[in-house]
Amino acid sequence: MKLSQNNNSILFSCTSIPDLFISEYLREANGDYIKVYLYLLFLSKNDKEIKINDLSKLLSLDFSVVKEAISYWEEKGLLIKKTDGYILPNIQEIELNKLYSPKLTSSPEDSLKKETNKQRAKVIDDISNQFFQGILMSPSWYTDIDLWYTKYGFDDSVMFALFGYAYDKKALTRQYIQATAEAWAKNGIKTFDELEKYFEKRDKQNILNKEISKKLNLYRKLTVFEEEDIAKWTEDYHFGMDIIDIALKTASSKNKVRFDYIDKLLTDWHKKDFKTVNEVNAYLNSQKSNSTNNIKMAKNLNYTQSSFDNLDSLYDN
Repeated sequence: MKLSQNNNSILFSCTSIPDLFISEYLREANGDYIKVYLYLLFLSKNDKEIKINDLSKLLSLDFSVVKEAISYWEEKGLLIKKTDGYILPNIQEIELNKLYSPKLTSSPEDSLKKETNKQRAKVIDDISNQFFQGILMSPSWYTDIDLWYTKYGFDDSVMFALFGYAYDKKALTRQYIQATAEAWAKNGIKTFDELEKYFEKRDKQNILNKEISKKLNLYRKLTVFEEEDIAKWTEDYHFGMDIIDIALKTASSKNKVRFDYIDKLLTDWHKKDFKTVNEVNAYLNSQKSNSTNNIKMAKNLNYTQSSFDNLDSLYDN
């Protein structure tokens, strides 16, 4: 008996997408890149051929965007270039290889079975239920979390908070979570108490950044370098806003409202080991007094005022 299968028209056909694509790749990919991948998946199912230029026109995307999308999926391993075109590998097979690759410490199943990892397994399960609706967390996340535990030494509450932080920022991606974990680790965070202190310190710093921006009439976001300067003034020099305020006023009075000038003032005061407002004001008054005396001396010697125009800037440089 000979059996044959009818070639269904597009009206009755469908293109299957693994759930792993939704849980593992959808969240991080650019919308246009997803558009390109889905169309390539549709074409590959029927062994169709297409040129990038034609793909660009069909999807109403710039040629450059289509090329970027193809490169992106190549990097992710979802497109493999061959001499005569591309292959779309099986996503489930890719994830299976990730899980059981020798470089990984353990599979999700092994981690959950180990007696010593019971509490960790509960945290991972809570993360899955809270932030991935219990079904959208792919198996490879389990291994990533296990590795992050080992690498950063976070306790369970910090690991859960890490995902909560990314979720609140609408950035529940490996790249963002990895970067956040690195930042927390660099700040010596391992316990929840340390994390709370870090947030408290950061909140105070943000308030200070906004206060200084307002005083300087800066209606823009501070640069990373400017924020680092402010952190240096408070954390390394241990100056409060009262001393910083004097530097801001000094800069404003000299029409030098620049971070490099303000930083120069505060660095000088730090080197002189000033601790109080009185010490700073006494020093500034002495500078003014010296400047006035020099100008009087110049007049007595019949020098022109222009010869001493830079007296004020002696302290600035």
